[in-house]
Amino acid sequence: MADKKWEVLSEKKTENITQILLKNRGITSKKDTEEFLNPKLEDVTIQSVGVNKVQLKKAVDRIKKAIKDKEEVVIFGDYDVDGICGTAILWETLYSLSKNVHPYIPHRIDEGYGLSIAGISNVNVQIPNVKLIITVDNGIVANEAVEYANKLGIDVIITDHHVPSKKLPNAFEVVHTTKLCGTGVAYILSEEFKKNTEHLSLVALATIADLVPLVGSNRTLLKFGLEQLKKTKRVGILELCKEAILNPAEIGTYEIGHMIAPRLNAMGRLEYAMDSLRLLCTTNKKRAQELAHLLGSTNRERQQLTIETVAHASSTIRNTKQAVKNKLLFISHESYQPGVIGLVAGRLVEEYYLPSIVVAKGNPNSKASARSISGFNIIDFIREASDMLVDVGGHPMAAGFTVETSKLEQLQLKLEKLAAKMLDVGLLQRTLKIDCEIPLEDISEDLYNQIKKLEPFGMKNPQPVFVSRNLRIVDMRLVGKENKHLKIKVQHDGVKLIIDGIGFGLGERSSEFHIGDFVDVVYSLELEEWNGNKKLQLKIKDIKKVSNQKQ
Repeated sequence: MADKKWEVLSEKKTENITQILLKNRGITSKKDTEEFLNPKLEDVTIQSVGVNKVQLKKAVDRIKKAIKDKEEVVIFGDYDVDGICGTAILWETLYSLSKNVHPYIPHRIDEGYGLSIAGISNVNVQIPNVKLIITVDNGIVANEAVEYANKLGIDVIITDHHVPSKKLPNAFEVVHTTKLCGTGVAYILSEEFKKNTEHLSLVALATIADLVPLVGSNRTLLKFGLEQLKKTKRVGILELCKEAILNPAEIGTYEIGHMIAPRLNAMGRLEYAMDSLRLLCTTNKKRAQELAHLLGSTNRERQQLTIETVAHASSTIRNTKQAVKNKLLFISHESYQPGVIGLVAGRLVEEYYLPSIVVAKGNPNSKASARSISGFNIIDFIREASDMLVDVGGHPMAAGFTVETSKLEQLQLKLEKLAAKMLDVGLLQRTLKIDCEIPLEDISEDLYNQIKKLEPFGMKNPQPVFVSRNLRIVDMRLVGKENKHLKIKVQHDGVKLIIDGIGFGLGERSSEFHIGDFVDVVYSLELEEWNGNKKLQLKIKDIKKVSNQKQ
């Protein structure tokens, strides 16, 4: 892995630490500071989230007509956490007003992503006389599918947050914003029918799982959503927490991102995501237990499959020296499971720090997932070759597309040439953003409490990162499975304070350092709890050896 470039955002700590951290996140005015530190749910409005009021009203009126006329209505979701949670919110809201409202999640393999002709055909068979389809977290690029629905006499209301293409689908109405996750958009629509703060717990799950920026309305919805999640009565979530050995009262962004979301996502990746939706919506404890067990076992299967596919992809890259030749990784194979290729692409970005496209080869079409690096808009990049694609959609950092397998090699050559032209070499250097430099002796419980005021952390509001320089290593050892992690104790010369640090995954660099060495350390601050005792420690992001002369 290449060395990281350190970028210190505030070189000297001359102000209040909270002001520095807010300024680094683009928050400088008194009003913005107040909203960030003390968010209010009433500040989340149709206008603030960027939804068009006229379009929203037209959609609401059409749904009210469907309820009044007892029309068959389908909520057409997506198979990831965002799509599942949004579908649950909208279905629960509208089902309480009409029993003719049905949830529908497409099958990843049989129907593909989003609203499709195959999906609409299946809906039409399962729910005859359907008159209205409302999409959740998809549909903004489903032009052909919407035309097909129109021919069948089915109105389509699209609710989505993905980046639209140049031509919008000819839907009855579109409720869209890129400022929220798909569940957030569904929540805004559902609130027009029935207020339900409990639904914020599902918005919180989706906001973290879909990696949307935690600023503005997203931050507010997440903050209040986490409060709801910690006291949830949903038996499905409670049983899923049991399966994950997780205390619901301690759920935070980490627990959502690494424990809850992967389990909810696993069904859509390998099996059928309707079971994840059933888990969220069931009121039957026994059924919830069965589904939680199913999600847990499927997630373990997904983990193993991901490990095997990553190993195969990395081996292919090394054998072809692709990472050396190109600015883009493009890997395809018949054995790759469409449900894990997005995860594999993400792992390749972590390892090689290059935009990565992983393709599950099929016949006649192949499915691809792409992940990007900071500063490179992957969806715009892929759309440069849209003339060769069956479909494409996504975000600046993550996208997916379908391509005819016969065109795969031609597409790879085209995208590799495009990447060579478009990707600036500067973007390919990993940059570690550091909030500011602080002396080690500034670390205290008071500093930790000031940092906690900025929670919840995530996209666009990362956990604060600091650098302390000229620290002497007074103890060092390897810990964890296969000695993968580096545990050290450091102090400033002449200062009594000695503090522990842990560098996850830094064990392989242990030969670079020895007790007595002077180092610069980049870290975030964490409170470690063990046997009832609490102490602050450095969670080390990077470490560099320096001379033992103070700078």
